[in-house]
Amino acid sequence: MTPQKLRALQEASDDTLAARAADGDPAAFEVLVRRHGPLMRAYAARMLGSTYESDDVVQETFVTAWDRLGELEAGAAVKAWLMRILSRRCIDRIRARRPHEDITEVEAPAPATQGPEHLAEVRTAREALSRALDDLPELQRRCWVLREVGQYSYDEIAAELGIPASTVRGQLARGRRRLLDAMEDWR
Repeated sequence: MTPQKLRALQEASDDTLAARAADGDPAAFEVLVRRHGPLMRAYAARMLGSTYESDDVVQETFVTAWDRLGELEAGAAVKAWLMRILSRRCIDRIRARRPHEDITEVEAPAPATQGPEHLAEVRTAREALSRALDDLPELQRRCWVLREVGQYSYDEIAAELGIPASTVRGQLARGRRRLLDAMEDWR
């Protein structure tokens, strides 16, 4: 590639570069990588706390972006689109680090030394909680499960669900209130 063509690409807008890359121009995509890569690496390192892991996630993000560039509707929004892909990849990495609990086991099972009456009561309470969770609106249920079972912070839940943290707080408050009402007989 001639220096003039390279300079023209480097000065082109994200919209132009995204359109050219979507048409299969690797040089245009390379300019996008060089333009947005440093910010993405810094963001991933901050999220993951590890530079080796952040490089992997950024690379995975660019591979995904190359494969899905044709789906991008507004090329000018390529930076935000890349950051959304990166954010989801980072959350997936963080989630993979955590020990996962079976969400059907919301309450710890009763010790084996306790009698069958207690075991039956625990099982019935668990079923009541499961029904109460099923009755919650989907967003409240998802927020509650991520917070109470997954131990996510409000900000992590907001990022995962793509909603503001204030909405997460409101959904959790309403969901908890509904669960308390539904589980009143079990207190």
